[in-house]
Amino acid sequence: MRKIVSLFVFLMMPLMACSADYTEGKQYTKVSDKASSKPEVREFFSFYCPHCLRFEPFMEQVKKNLPEGVKFELNHVDFLRAASPQIQQMLSKSIVVADQLGMQKKLTGAIFNYIQVQRAAITSEKDLRNIFVLNGADGEKFDKLMKSFSVNSKAKQMKKHQDYFAKKGALTGVPTVIVNGMYRINNQELDRNNFEQDYNKLIKHLLSL
Repeated sequence: MRKIVSLFVFLMMPLMACSADYTEGKQYTKVSDKASSKPEVREFFSFYCPHCLRFEPFMEQVKKNLPEGVKFELNHVDFLRAASPQIQQMLSKSIVVADQLGMQKKLTGAIFNYIQVQRAAITSEKDLRNIFVLNGADGEKFDKLMKSFSVNSKAKQMKKHQDYFAKKGALTGVPTVIVNGMYRINNQELDRNNFEQDYNKLIKHLLSL
């Protein structure tokens, strides 16, 4: 019996060590008691945020390392002062359109480039349409999708998530990453010398809670 207990403790040691690496209130903060309906990692970001632009290549790697069945959700916000809420909400819709066109990565990069590298202003849907078309998207499909019920519904859901976490004090700036609708990652508390590995390890830990 003693041998069986010893074997059980030995097998549990890696799991116990992994859990011991992270502490609520330090590497992550519990921001809600309501979990998302399906496993997800949600990144709140803005095209007007320079740090979000620098963060994107890293988040692409995070996305590739997610366990099977876990969805990565880009959630554009509308509270930065660089543009009107209406323009920022239009950009939220564009994220959904890009995803439905199967071109999210390419078009996200193009919008970031237009705003932060070229220093050009988006003042209308026509500006967005031109970015999409110049990067290989079908203009007519863009027009239809921007007016579609599914795109508008998804954009409204982004706004709903934004307002929910802002009200809880969990979303005060971007980029912010929340796992399963319950846990916000605190980047400043992760291992600076091995940040990517620590980040991926923390996400897997939070997904298991």
